[in-house]
Amino acid sequence: MSNPVTPSTENDEKSLSDNPSPADAEPSNPYPARNTPASRRRRARLAAAVAAVGSAPRPKAPRDGRWWAGAAIMTVSMLLIAFVGHAALFSAAQHHREQVLAYDELRTSLARATTPVGQLDLDGDLVEPGAPVALLEIPALGLSEVVAEGSTSRVLRSGPGHRRDSVMPGQAGTSVILGRQLTYGGPFGGLERLVPGDEIRVTTGQGEHTFQVFNLRRAGDPLPEPLAAGQGRLELMTADGLQLFPSGVLHVDAQLVSEVQPTPTKVLAEPALPAEERAMAGDDGAWYTAFFVLTFFVAAGAALWWLWTSWGRWHAWLIGVPVLLALGVTCADIVMDALPNLL
Repeated sequence: MSNPVTPSTENDEKSLSDNPSPADAEPSNPYPARNTPASRRRRARLAAAVAAVGSAPRPKAPRDGRWWAGAAIMTVSMLLIAFVGHAALFSAAQHHREQVLAYDELRTSLARATTPVGQLDLDGDLVEPGAPVALLEIPALGLSEVVAEGSTSRVLRSGPGHRRDSVMPGQAGTSVILGRQLTYGGPFGGLERLVPGDEIRVTTGQGEHTFQVFNLRRAGDPLPEPLAAGQGRLELMTADGLQLFPSGVLHVDAQLVSEVQPTPTKVLAEPALPAEERAMAGDDGAWYTAFFVLTFFVAAGAALWWLWTSWGRWHAWLIGVPVLLALGVTCADIVMDALPNLL
């Protein structure tokens, strides 16, 4: 009886070796090799496209409301910085320089006996505004300032100013001297610390005169008693209240305790005193000049913001900021003439 199923083992091995399994076969790669000419051409075209996009000029962003808001904030900020810098630093340096020059001029005129002692000079003309006429000293405050003739905002930059309709210190009557509270050195910023009994010395072309403080008053306080014939008085005036935001005028009254000097005839009375020379007055004409300077400042502020957004912040700082600060200080300096003269 024959065996129905006995295939040869040798034949089976041969069959398996002639027909390998799919797992043993090498898998096919659907992507081309990386270094083929086609792939290199594709990479070259891609690089060229990227270079073309990178070299094309970027479209400028439209100047919408945010752009103009940024320019406005930049301009106002620089203007405020310039104003504060001028009020705190530049004006003080300006005052110091003016005082040095005025002291030399006053010392020379005292030595030559040509210092004005009245409203008229040696030629019979009104004393030139800004001319040094006295040296004011307040030991309690450590104050020593040259007093100029006149009381406009421009004159009070150099220091205290003598109101032209009043007598000179040491003469019969009330001599009035105005001074700034904060700006341009703020020579009268400490007047509120004076107390009755403090001494004030004033040197004029008629010698040294001594006064004694007897009253500090503000708006609404009682006025001092009228002067008796042949007596002298000194009245110092400055801004009262918060600095740069005054609430009124502070008056310091001091009685002359030294010998009264001869009083020349007055040719300028109180009603004839110009409005810009009175307390808390300003030069209205300075606003027109300030407007033109402010126009250039605004244009420079917009240009600075354009530099900031177009070139970069360092370009803006190096080029635009010095120009803007210079214009801002100039504008602040002009505006100070238009603001109250006792600030």
